[in-house]
Amino acid sequence: MSQFYEITPEQIEKNPFTMIGKEWMLIGAEKDDGVNAMTASWGGVGVLWNKNVVFGFVRPQRYTKEFLDAGDYFSLTFFDESYKKDLQYFGTVSGRDEDKIAKCGFTTSHAEGAPYFEEGNLVIICKKLYAGTVNPDAILVPEIDAKIYPDKDYHTVYIGEIVKVLKKD
Repeated sequence: MSQFYEITPEQIEKNPFTMIGKEWMLIGAEKDDGVNAMTASWGGVGVLWNKNVVFGFVRPQRYTKEFLDAGDYFSLTFFDESYKKDLQYFGTVSGRDEDKIAKCGFTTSHAEGAPYFEEGNLVIICKKLYAGTVNPDAILVPEIDAKIYPDKDYHTVYIGEIVKVLKKD
């Protein structure tokens, strides 16, 4: 198994629209010595508050939200195409119901207090800077609210400072 090495955020070469929107990612976090993760395809990278950041969205009913809320750090792990089926599984099964990590045979490691998965090929470790619920009054296109939030289960937006990026060749 190849090893991770550290790069700077500016050295991430892959297109974030492809990485996040098409290939997906696992958002991982830890609480009470337990680890949970969920698949996400909404988010982004950029600069905010003079820091390199990521942002992602988690619905209130997702078990991973409890883990994100409990700690100061979280990770985004990206995988190659051979893991797409595992990512689909992580996106549809709750960690409340079974140990998704064990079922997929993933190996958990840690950096800066955040769990990530050895099977990935790129990991972004983040320090939580902001968490806030999407405000329905601020959604300017009514069709978005109607289509994305018919149950009024508005996402929590998490913004994290990128503190470490790990890459495999």
